[in-house]
Amino acid sequence: MNIAKELLRLVNDEDGLTTVEYAVAGALVAAAVVVAFTNLGTNVGETITGLCNTLDGAQGSMANATQGNC
Repeated sequence: MNIAKELLRLVNDEDGLTTVEYAVAGALVAAAVVVAFTNLGTNVGETITGLCNTLDGAQGSMANATQGNC
């Protein structure tokens, strides 16, 4: 009788399921953060490259100016 009672308690126990749900949610958040920062890094890199090109072009149009590297 005691074994059946423990098996029933084990089947109805949802603590393990809650842990798995938190692990899955954490993995999804981590994946979203990686994607967001990857896109952010790409956009920042493109913006800096554009600014560098603009500044290099402005320096080239000035008299006696030396070309700089960004």
